[in-house]
Formats: sequence, structure tokens, C-alpha cells
Amino acid sequence: MTNGEQTSVLITGGNKGLGLEAARRLGERGWTIFLGSRDEGRGRAAADKLTAGGANVVLVPLDVTSNESVLDAAELVREHTDRLDVLINNAGAPGGAVPPADATVDDVHPVYDANVYGPIRVTHAFLPLLRAADNPRVVMVSSAGGSFAVVTDPAQPISRMHELAYSSSKAALNMITVRYAQALPDIKFNVATPGEVANHKFAATDMNRHTGQLTVTEGTDSIVELATLDADGPTGTFTDRLGPVGW
Repeated sequence: MTNGEQTSVLITGGNKGLGLEAARRLGERGWTIFLGSRDEGRGRAAADKLTAGGANVVLVPLDVTSNESVLDAAELVREHTDRLDVLINNAGAPGGAVPPADATVDDVHPVYDANVYGPIRVTHAFLPLLRAADNPRVVMVSSAGGSFAVVTDPAQPISRMHELAYSSSKAALNMITVRYAQALPDIKFNVATPGEVANHKFAATDMNRHTGQLTVTEGTDSIVELATLDADGPTGTFTDRLGPVGW
């Protein structure tokens, strides 16, 4: 694992759920947390809570669906550091679970804007800061719903959840991550899913109305593992808290 001294991380969607818990856990390691939040008020409340717990936190107003917001966020982070060790692309949208026969582009587009274009916007904007780090890592927070292996397995509950937007957006994010990993070998790009695929479990968050069987802490195990990889760690992988996940 990496030494926490002076290590910095930007977490999108960091004001609640998995993002906030990842921030808490990495803050306990002594990392500098750049806490991305679309809602500045909620972000401030989350940052204050983390700070009260002893973390070094910088609030970063950040809407991943806005080019201007992402660029402003990059400028703000540059005011505090000349490098970024870790980027966690966590912000996302669940969509309305519209059945495929009823889904229109208007239903799908907002989900792609957050789950696919958002990570591209943020990654592109922060690449210069990542490249300045000694061991840069990017963690894409995806879902077992983005796995063809999982969705086509009748034993998996998600195989019976018929919708277009969310699962296809996460499948796209998985492919994007692999392509980044192949093209940029000096940066580790990996995919985390906050669940246990083998046990058909997922983490309880606002996105699923807290119906998951795993705690938010358990849900961040894979995120924290990939965020803390050593210099000889893997890239281009898909992992849950139990190990590798089939694409």
C-alpha cells in the first residue's frame, strides 16, 4: 500500500454514500481529500464532518455534467497542489429504470451524461495533474450491472432488471477504463464495483434506496483497494471486494 503522507485524491460525488465513505477512509490515512460535490451546501456539510473527524479536506464544487464546472474544479485543485495522486470517478446517475420498450434517448442521455461523459470530462481535465504524480491511479466506480458476464447470468438478480440506461452506461464506462489503461500505461486505470458479485450482493446507498445487503463501508472496500495500489499494482482490471469480476 502507498504511504499516506502528502497523498492527494479527488473524489467526485463525494458528499454522500460511497464517495463520502471513501473520503472518510482515505482521510484516516492522512491523505488530502479534494471532495467533489455538485451541491455546494451538501458538500460543505460533508467536508465539515470529515474535517471534524481529523481529515484534511478541500471542498471542490463539481458537476461532472458541466464542462465549465469541471474546468473550474481543475483550476481550484491546481491552487492547492501541483499533482494529483488519485482520481476516483464516483459520481453517477441511476436513471429511472425505464423498460427497454419504453425507453427513449431523452431517458438515456442524462444517465450517459453523468456515468460516461462525466468521467471522460473529469479524467481529461485532471490528466496533467495525474501525470505529475509518481504513482497516479484512477478508479472508475462502476457496477456489476455493467458486466456482460453478470447480466447474462440468469442466477444474478440484475439479469431480470430490464432497463437500458444504467447498465449500458456502466458497460460503456468499463470499456472506457480499459482503453485508458491500454493507452496510458503510466497511470493505473481500474474499475471497482461496490458489491459481491459471487454472492449476488450490493451496497446499500441512496441510489438503490438502501436496499443493498452490504454496508457502505463494505461497498467501498474495492474502491479503497484500487486507490491504494502500489507502483507495481495492476491496471485495466474489474474488481469487487472479493476479487476480479468477469467483464
